[in-house]
Amino acid sequence: MRTKTFSSFARSFTLAATGLAIGLAASMTPAAAEAKKEFNIAWTIYVGWMPWPYAADAGIVKKWADKYGLTINVTQINDYVESINQYTAGKFDGVTVTNMDALTIPAAGGVDTTALIVGDFSNGNDGIVSKTAKSVADLKGETVNLVELSVSHYLLARALDTAGLSEKDLTVVNTSDADMVAAFKAPETTTVVTWNPLLAEVKAEPGATEVFNSSQIPGEIIDMLAVNTETLKDNPDFGKALAGAWYETMALVIDQAEAGQKARAAMGEMSGTDMAGYDAQLAATKLFSSAADAVAFTKSEDLVTTMDHVRTFSFDHGLLGDGAPSPDVIGIGFPGGKVLGDEGNVKLRFDPSYMEMAAEGKL
Repeated sequence: MRTKTFSSFARSFTLAATGLAIGLAASMTPAAAEAKKEFNIAWTIYVGWMPWPYAADAGIVKKWADKYGLTINVTQINDYVESINQYTAGKFDGVTVTNMDALTIPAAGGVDTTALIVGDFSNGNDGIVSKTAKSVADLKGETVNLVELSVSHYLLARALDTAGLSEKDLTVVNTSDADMVAAFKAPETTTVVTWNPLLAEVKAEPGATEVFNSSQIPGEIIDMLAVNTETLKDNPDFGKALAGAWYETMALVIDQAEAGQKARAAMGEMSGTDMAGYDAQLAATKLFSSAADAVAFTKSEDLVTTMDHVRTFSFDHGLLGDGAPSPDVIGIGFPGGKVLGDEGNVKLRFDPSYMEMAAEGKL
C-alpha cells in the first residue's frame, strides 16, 4: 500500500535517486557474484509486496531456504527509493521494485538485474481525478498535481497519449503524496494524479470525476521482485527458494477460508490497515497468484510493448543517465532472446525460468 506515511518518493523514480544509484554503483562492488549460502532481500510497503514480510514472519521463507541449505533474510526499508539504492550499491541481493524503477535506477546504474518474480500490475490502484475535467481531452490547459517522475507521472503521459495530447498541453505541479489529499481539497487545485489509498479519498470528494486509471493501461505498472543477475546465475537455488516461498504464500493470499483471512489480516496490519483495507486494494490489483499466469504475462509480446513505452518515457525525462543518446542505451532482455535496445548492454532481464519451475512443480 502506498501510504501517507511513505516518503514523498514512494514508488517513484527520481533524477536525484537515479544519480545517487549510479554513483553508488560506480563506487561500490555489487552483491558478490559467487556461490554463497546467505542472501538478503529488501522490501517496502505496498499491497503487492506484503506477502514477503508475511512469508518471513510465518516461516515460509525459512522453510524454502532450509530446503536448499540457505539463509534468506527479508528486511524492511522505510524509504522505497533508498531500498533500490541499497540494492544497487550491493547491500541487498534482491529488492521489491516496479518495472520502471528497475530500469531507471539499478539498470541505468550498471547493475545487471533480473525480474525473478512478476507479482502483479496496477489495475485501478492509480488514477487521474478532476473537479473540472470529464475526460482526458478536457485536461488541455489544466494544472495537474502529482509526484513528478513517479508512476503517476507515467500514468498521466500514457493517458494524454490516448487523447492526442502531451505534457506541453498542460502544467504539472510537483506535489508530495503526503500532501495530495489536502491539495485536492484546496479551491485552486483542479486535478490530481495519485494512487490508493489516496486515490479513494480524492475520488470521494464532492464533484470529483476519475477521468483515467491504470486499468486502462493494463499490465504497464508492474510490481516485482528483482535480483542481481550474477548472484542468481551463481546461486540458482536462491531463485528456487524465493519462487517456492512466493507461490506458497500466494495460495494463502487468494484463500477465502480461515487461513487466507488470517494471512491477509496480517498483511493488512503490517501495511497500516486491516483485512478489509487490504482486500480493497487487492481488488484494484491484478495479482498473478498463479505461477502459470505470471509466466504467460512475462512471455507476452505486450510486455515488450510496455517496456518500450517505459524506456521512452524514461529517456524523455532524463532518467537513463547523463548523456544517454537514445532509449536504446540500456538493453532490456525478454524470454526467447528478444532484446529492446543495446544487445551488448543488457542490464534488465525478464526471466520466467523460476516461475516456470513453480508452475510445473519442479522446485
